[in-house]
Amino acid sequence: MTSTTDLLARRDRALGSGAPLFYEHPLHIVRGEGVYLYDADGRRYVDMYNNVPCVGHANPAVVEVMARQQATLNVHSRYLHEAVVDFCERLAGLHGAQIESVILSCSGTEANEVALRMARFATGKRGLICTDATYHGNSELVGALTRVGKQATPNPSVRAIPFPEKYRPLVAGLGEHELCESYLEKLAATIADLQASGEGVAAMIVCSILANEGLPDIPAGFMARAADMVRDAGGLVIADEVQAGYARTGDWWGYEVTGFTPDIVVTGKPMGAGLPLAATAASRALVETFRARTGYFNTYASSPLQAAVGMAVLDEIEQRDLRGNVATVGAALKAALTQRKGTSDKIGDVRGHGLFIGIEMVDPADQAPDTDLAKDIINRLKDKGFLTSNAGAFANVVKIRPPLIFSQAEANAFLEAWDETIAELAV
Repeated sequence: MTSTTDLLARRDRALGSGAPLFYEHPLHIVRGEGVYLYDADGRRYVDMYNNVPCVGHANPAVVEVMARQQATLNVHSRYLHEAVVDFCERLAGLHGAQIESVILSCSGTEANEVALRMARFATGKRGLICTDATYHGNSELVGALTRVGKQATPNPSVRAIPFPEKYRPLVAGLGEHELCESYLEKLAATIADLQASGEGVAAMIVCSILANEGLPDIPAGFMARAADMVRDAGGLVIADEVQAGYARTGDWWGYEVTGFTPDIVVTGKPMGAGLPLAATAASRALVETFRARTGYFNTYASSPLQAAVGMAVLDEIEQRDLRGNVATVGAALKAALTQRKGTSDKIGDVRGHGLFIGIEMVDPADQAPDTDLAKDIINRLKDKGFLTSNAGAFANVVKIRPPLIFSQAEANAFLEAWDETIAELAV
């Protein structure tokens, strides 16, 4: 068997040095089943991070459908296929009446690029608004939204607002209503700046639960009022549901939890449970305007294989009531972790929705973000058989995002490992 050291060296040659890996000592994973991953030595880990296999690694129902469809037919999108129409109708039907049509693609980056271009075509404006600690993808346009203000060559059409949060508020000492107003004032100034620059406002794009920002508790009313302000300025509202959607929060969509109505919805990773599948959904008018302006197609998208697998994932979520499981197990896990906040001064905050929880690690002396501590914790948890990662604006949030089938028994085992880890740090 190839050693990890040898495999790393080969990887650097084959992929080029710099391709990211998790953990101080990277894992060589060879198999997955349910919520578990197995390394080359046969050791089992609980996957508490990877939202791609949302209905479980190697889900038998999804695997069977995938193999059967591939053995029957898989072609590009320029033939009629009823299953593709069925899937897009079903996906649109999971939203409100404003969502009617779907453009399928293969990645969240691509789906977000379609959404941004769609908004620009519909409004005739170019200005884009995001938050200052977001991530939506890797293309030139979508990548311009990442860490705005810290890029060597900023995009003149992009502006960022401070992401709304209550833990490290924009202004200390305010009540929730006043804090919401302070963030909305920043948005109003950003809209005015884009209008004065001549770019105008094409869209505001947000992850519905601000996942990459660290899952902050958002001041009540902010998202709905921000959406209204953007529309009043002539722009559209894009909900990036790649992480927040597909029952991750216990509801179908993150925007249901944070209380706003999007004009365009982007989904990705969990849609295909490992098969590349993403979507941009909007009104028929928005979608048809985009199609008329671009002639868009994708060789691998809108395929019979994508449709079959996409339907199988939706079936698993609905038939196994995974929304109910997420709500129940997620609430219990979050409550248990919140209790532990009172026993360790290194835990600054616990927050999240459903089976997406963030634990903010801080320096007890001044409550400053402690990125090194978060990294230490995720490596210690890995050694105990639980795979997490760190995220957030300061990379100091331990990010918990297991498959939707994650059970209370697995949550209890994780809590034991968490307690052991925190106790080790106290020595």
